[in-house]
Amino acid sequence: MTKKYILGIDGGSQSSKVVIFDTEGRVVCEASQALEPLYTPEPGVVEHPNDDLYDSIVAAASRAMKAFQGDPADIIGVGLCTIRCCRALTRADGTLVEPVQSWMDERLSKPYEPTNDDVVHVTTTSGYLMGRLTGQLTDTIANYIGPWPMDVETWDWFTDQKTFDSYNLSRSMLYRLQMPGEVGGYVNEEFATRTGIPQGLPVVHTANDKAAEALGAGLRDETTGLVSLGTYITGMIVGNEYVAEPKSYFSNFASEPHRYLYECGGIRRGMWTVSWLRNLLGREITEAAAAAGVTGDEHLNAVASGVPAGSDGLLCVLDWLAPPTQPYKKGMFIGFDERHGYAHMYRAILEGIAFTMKQNMVEMEEERAISIETLVISGGGSYSDLCMQIFADVFGLPVVRNEVRNAAGLGAAICVAVACGVYPTFDDASGQMVHREDRFEPNADNVDLYTQLRAVSVEITTQTDVILQRTHRILHDRKGAIAHV
Repeated sequence: MTKKYILGIDGGSQSSKVVIFDTEGRVVCEASQALEPLYTPEPGVVEHPNDDLYDSIVAAASRAMKAFQGDPADIIGVGLCTIRCCRALTRADGTLVEPVQSWMDERLSKPYEPTNDDVVHVTTTSGYLMGRLTGQLTDTIANYIGPWPMDVETWDWFTDQKTFDSYNLSRSMLYRLQMPGEVGGYVNEEFATRTGIPQGLPVVHTANDKAAEALGAGLRDETTGLVSLGTYITGMIVGNEYVAEPKSYFSNFASEPHRYLYECGGIRRGMWTVSWLRNLLGREITEAAAAAGVTGDEHLNAVASGVPAGSDGLLCVLDWLAPPTQPYKKGMFIGFDERHGYAHMYRAILEGIAFTMKQNMVEMEEERAISIETLVISGGGSYSDLCMQIFADVFGLPVVRNEVRNAAGLGAAICVAVACGVYPTFDDASGQMVHREDRFEPNADNVDLYTQLRAVSVEITTQTDVILQRTHRILHDRKGAIAHV
């Protein structure tokens, strides 16, 4: 029997990744393309410049297809997942009128406000990209998180007209809805010509990148949790019922029909903080890594592994991007002394991430009256043995990473496998395509230390917020005074 393949597209916040899998979920070849820096012309405006989301997918897909040693005719389908909570304004033909508004753009915190008469449709990144890849203006229901007239319980638009109208959108402006795991269209001539992907291949809807990541990480019930170490870090479990107003988590769409992804509070610009530190140090890291014959990340992990648990008292608060409702929030390190260098700072960032996510996931577990037995770590941080062990010690649980670390693309491939009949159900597809690789057991001594330090860490902002609010007010008032001079 001829071997078949699936192409998974993961359009992320920092890069677009295209992976070709076999039908057992193993990577055959892959490529990625970094996104351009976000365009921020004024406070509150954050956009993906030009047509970057589409162009980056074209670039990554072209390289993946050139690296593919098999027969393109044996690729059975394309799975598409993209970043969430963004807004795309398009013409009647599905092309962009303006750059895509990022999830960090303050315009996404409120209903759509028309400012351009050329806009015919308002959609998500998944709807926009499905339109570009296929010419069909369809979108997955499971990416409508945020300022959309979507009823998460019924998986459809709000039927109450007053509620629907409050989002300032008409039905004619919205794309046609489909379920994850359904074919949204077929690869069109333009995308095929530019990438080498065969024209006419089915392109399958998934969800947003976090939901697809949960599917690709192998989450099937509430005994397994996932921490996704990306630009936005969040903790997740999956379940079957919609919860209208949870206190400590969000009840969002999963990447399969009528299932839900429960997400605890997260960290904005989470793993980006590691990039910030590496870039801040610049030549010092580059030269040390080159001397050791390793990458910058490998060097940081090596030197931080020599730092004791607890980073000699250095703690990190991960508020490098303040939420719109708390603009005074700031990231910080607290506890410096003469022993500390960048290895301590790096380890303190990883420990701060783990402390925050442990606290947030405990609150979700308690509200749902469940206990996570195994924790999966995915995303860039999962490549670090140090990071994996810190999470095992902070959570006091076995922590695993899978063969496929960036699981969103695999989640997209699982949706294709179901849509194209390779496997009859999502359970079957997940069971055959998700493979565990490494398991890290908690160190009992570190578990006790981290439990005590986490209690300190979660109290820091209760003490520092008052100071930061005063600082923010002083600087805000001064800026306003200067503007009026």
